[in-house]
Amino acid sequence: MPLPFLTADRAFDATNEDVALPFDDHDQWRRPYRPGPWRVVAAALLLLLASFVLLAAMIIAFAGAVPGATLCLGLALVVIAVALRLLRVGAWVSRHGVRRVALLRTTTVAWDRITAVRTVQQPVRWLGLPRTVQGQALVAVRRKGEALPLLTDHNADFLARTEAFDRAADTVEVWGDEYRRPEEQRRH
Repeated sequence: MPLPFLTADRAFDATNEDVALPFDDHDQWRRPYRPGPWRVVAAALLLLLASFVLLAAMIIAFAGAVPGATLCLGLALVVIAVALRLLRVGAWVSRHGVRRVALLRTTTVAWDRITAVRTVQQPVRWLGLPRTVQGQALVAVRRKGEALPLLTDHNADFLARTEAFDRAADTVEVWGDEYRRPEEQRRH
């Protein structure tokens, strides 16, 4: 069964280095990098926990306590939903704009409302926890001057993977450069 949210299509397999945006359909939302090992391990552990809760729900249902089984089933479904959402967390790009998906919130900004996409040195959260460390962040600067952080080099996708962060940041910057330009400049 293909899992499209785990693949980054041909972005990493492209043999032609001249192709900056290797995707065929630029209207579809894509994450231009693969999820990192920390994110995948966390989702796998949550799914393992959900399997144990489902097993407990089955045992409780066979014992005849239907309300307890229903509660366990509901809890397992919530854990599965969180695990799947955790795999979708990150920056997504398309012709329409950039989308930052967090665990509980999604922010979408159109390219015409962004003045710059750049990498900056700043304090960043370590694995999304309250502790901050000095690192790099890819930010999208909106027309109002607000900076929307898209990626950091210390999040669950790029911790100890600086090359992957640089490649992902460069790819998102190329998408921004391509689609922030006026339409007539893109055709030439």
